Amino acid sequence: MNMRPHDRFSSEVTLTPDSVAEYARAAGDNNPVHFDAEFAAHTRYRRVIASGTQTTALLLGLTAAHFSKDTSMVGLEYWVRFRRPVFADETIRLEWLIIKVTPNARLGGHIVDLRGRIRGQDGQTAVGAKGRVLVTNGALSTRATFPNCVHG
Repeated sequence: MNMRPHDRFSSEVTLTPDSVAEYARAAGDNNPVHFDAEFAAHTRYRRVIASGTQTTALLLGLTAAHFSKDTSMVGLEYWVRFRRPVFADETIRLEWLIIKVTPNARLGGHIVDLRGRIRGQDGQTAVGAKGRVLVTNGALSTRATFPNCVHG
């Protein structure tokens, strides 16, 4: 896979109240703001919102889907910042930008630094993110990916 700084990849996802409620419950997030419209109407958001775990999973999942097309990939670290709610009936845009690609012989691949975001239907950034992933041309070994771990 040819990766260069300034390369971008993105995807659109349309959320529904049912999918948001189902995800929140599956993730163990029983906050009624994710599934109870009447409750949500009396909150600062005024309507049902997606769980932060759902929006984060969608954004991180896009890195796996993108880099795993032709290579092996593992996430090394991610950071997210929630800037505004993502509503349960919104079409959102997931976006990543490659910032830096650094060869790493010890890990057998390239360390890729990323900046990402989720934009709501209004074009505003709802979630900002940074990430670092390891991309290799072959299968990832546990020893190469996590060299500081004790391997038995």
